[in-house]
Amino acid sequence: MELAPSLPILRKVHFYNYLFLLLSLVVFLITYSSYLLPSSPSVTSLANLIWPNPKSPKKNKDDILPPFAIGEGEKDCNLFNGKWIWDETNRPLYSESECPYLLPQVTCQEHGRPDKDYLYWRWQPNDCLIPRFNASLMLENLRGKRMMFVGDSLNRGQFNSMVCLLHKIVPNDAKSLDKVNSLVIFTVKDYNATIEFYWAPFLLESNADSPWKHTVPNRIVRKNSIDTHGKYWKGVDILVFNTYIWWMSGRTFKILNGTFDDDNIKDIEDLPTSDAYRMGMKNLLRWINKNMDPKRNRVFFTSMSPSHAWSKEWGGDPNGSCYNETKMIEDPNYWGSDSRKSIMLVIKEEFSKSKVPITFLNITQLSMPRRDAHTSIYKERMGPLSPQEKAKPASYADCIHWCLPGLQDVWNELLYAKLFYP
Repeated sequence: MELAPSLPILRKVHFYNYLFLLLSLVVFLITYSSYLLPSSPSVTSLANLIWPNPKSPKKNKDDILPPFAIGEGEKDCNLFNGKWIWDETNRPLYSESECPYLLPQVTCQEHGRPDKDYLYWRWQPNDCLIPRFNASLMLENLRGKRMMFVGDSLNRGQFNSMVCLLHKIVPNDAKSLDKVNSLVIFTVKDYNATIEFYWAPFLLESNADSPWKHTVPNRIVRKNSIDTHGKYWKGVDILVFNTYIWWMSGRTFKILNGTFDDDNIKDIEDLPTSDAYRMGMKNLLRWINKNMDPKRNRVFFTSMSPSHAWSKEWGGDPNGSCYNETKMIEDPNYWGSDSRKSIMLVIKEEFSKSKVPITFLNITQLSMPRRDAHTSIYKERMGPLSPQEKAKPASYADCIHWCLPGLQDVWNELLYAKLFYP
């Protein structure tokens, strides 16, 4: 006859059963808390506090990762579909005072912005986690390399964000920022690495190519002129392009068939804007396919950045803008009229023809709710305000550019994820 277990043994068995159940509950809450708890300013889920790098699935021997990749992203994960999560623990990624390289056009707190809520939102994809930005890993993989952002002032903002994310781990005597005509170069000496920005708002040659004086009444782009600027991009290891807002001056756009050196610039035709933009994308693809090696280089293209100049589009003041907006747009399907879907279609059609892979950073929809994140009136201005502007701040609010730190840091987190975990 078997003897009944002693009381201490029973207690020990019960203890381990309870411990197993408790640990199972903790794992469940960590994994699914972002779905169980609301995403609101008053709630921070457990998943927000645990933000690991995604594990790379096992690879076949024949699989080859693209240059700079150190693993594969999670399959069936679209980084650009998700929601904004309030996160006071991990946001912002730096402060204005910590980054001396920020331009006065983006330092909203320094210029009197009274609210700070826009600083504490991070992007959470629906089906996966974004890897934590690791400045040391980024610089180590940029050792002996060049990374260049090419485009307009929005891409310059993303460049400034990247510099701020990286510089804080670099000693003061081991870094520098230099400006040479259209080029801004941030050098990290110990790594022999550079992060650069090249001003070319259309990518092609235009009458707005001066980095200092580019406000022109009639914008003109010279046809098939990608090499005018492209000669300065050769030898770069990672290129991040953007171009959009400068093309959006109307339903048609002026294209020069001759050169700007001609005494009388007469051979100009008005093309539908989408056709003019397509010509620019065809030029870009021609340059990429000729000059970039998919075994050595990576190419990215950032989609259109939404502006929020007309608050009537989201049900606000008929005469308002992004001025005084401190909350996001709640409608998940909101799409502003300034972001032309016809241009997105042009990009999709043309990029599908490229022989060299181009990673598309689709930041448009995720940025669409962020009417709260613009510089608005909290930035350095080029000249004094008129009496009319002083009486109506909404009339001169900048609803195109973004405060830093802020939204564009998220764009760089997505760039980081696609660079290292494609």
